[in-house]
Amino acid sequence: MAQSIADLFGGLSGRANAPSVVAAEAPLVVAIHGGTYTSAYFDVPGYSLLDRGAANGIPVIAPDRPGYGESASLPEGEGTIKGQARALKSALQDGWRRHGASTRGIVLIGHSIGGAIAATIASDPEDLPLIGVAVSGVGLQTPGDHKGLWERLPKTPLVEMPTPVKDQLMFSPRGAFDASMPAASHVANALCPRAELIDIVSAWRNDARKVLGKIAIPLHYRQAENDQLWIVDQKQVDGFARAASKAPRVDAAMMRATGHCMDFHRIGAALQVQQLGFALQCAIEAQ
Repeated sequence: MAQSIADLFGGLSGRANAPSVVAAEAPLVVAIHGGTYTSAYFDVPGYSLLDRGAANGIPVIAPDRPGYGESASLPEGEGTIKGQARALKSALQDGWRRHGASTRGIVLIGHSIGGAIAATIASDPEDLPLIGVAVSGVGLQTPGDHKGLWERLPKTPLVEMPTPVKDQLMFSPRGAFDASMPAASHVANALCPRAELIDIVSAWRNDARKVLGKIAIPLHYRQAENDQLWIVDQKQVDGFARAASKAPRVDAAMMRATGHCMDFHRIGAALQVQQLGFALQCAIEAQ
């Protein structure tokens, strides 16, 4: 299990797992969680990206985004995908100074809303030493009725998704996840800033292609065949990849028979090994 840290970097709480020996050509992986989950999303026992990274000599850190864990919330109006990206980009400078020693650069891994945020950071990294970005659980289009559903959420800064509803959305199809799930994932559950839920079904669908078109580092993309939060088919996956026209390398694929939270499904180990392998390749190419 990773160490929980009250001030991981840039005033954000989170988790870190440094390997006993850092691989000779390792990147620093920064994992950005999605909505309604804290950084513990990447550290559920038996499904931990942080543990898997450490076992392969890769340091992995996972911040609690603003408004999650012990991380302070953003000012009103800044809790959007772009606002979160600005806040994390600023904090990542501190994260690189604290945790990047002896690594080749930063590879972002983002899931769901965290994937949209990671892509937004990668589209304009400024002077961050970004060498790759891997996103999952985010697409180009959400089902048409989702915008209305999210807009009917209580008009409070933080909202709670009822656990039974959340489990139904995040896990599918039956048989694609272990009997210990979804219950094992509940340790990572959290209230969610309302603004980001509204933003992902409104502004993101308008901005996604433009954001992806500005990414000029390698991109890894995985989407779940049974994701209930996005419209998913091969045309959508191919369109996501084509939008990243400036990326020197794009590895995009649909993962079959799995739902939104792929990390928690039986396919999760395969997903994480692919993402970490991509991160190592980015580090080698960055020499």
